[in-house]
Amino acid sequence: MSDNDSELQRLQAKRLAEMQKNISSREITEETSKSTEETSKSDEEKIVTPRDLLIKQLGFRGLEVLTNAEFQFPNETKVVIEKLSELIKTGELNEILDGGKLLALFRSIGLSVRMDTKINVQQDGKFVSLTDKLSNTSNNDDVE
Repeated sequence: MSDNDSELQRLQAKRLAEMQKNISSREITEETSKSTEETSKSDEEKIVTPRDLLIKQLGFRGLEVLTNAEFQFPNETKVVIEKLSELIKTGELNEILDGGKLLALFRSIGLSVRMDTKINVQQDGKFVSLTDKLSNTSNNDDVE
């Protein structure tokens, strides 16, 4: 039995050595991937522009307001974007800016950003623009 015991111990020792080797190689791989991820994250952070940082904080229709502001007031909007991105970086601004809040911000600093306004009404189970509804109503009045 001592031959079987020594053989069993030898196999167990061999298996234990293999497992330790696998664990150490796995740890080295994980450390390498973590350092690679950290390097790529720091590279990405360097590349992120103030506008990109702001866009990540925008909510419903925020991008539409920002785009209109950039088109109508390019220089002023650039300054606003830089200031907002600084506030986001420092953590002073951590809420989502939807279109209404962003529009109110621009108007509070004197930039009257014009937005396309559409008013839809329900007619016969469908939504139609108010101008179409009014033009159809006036056409129907002309017929009678």
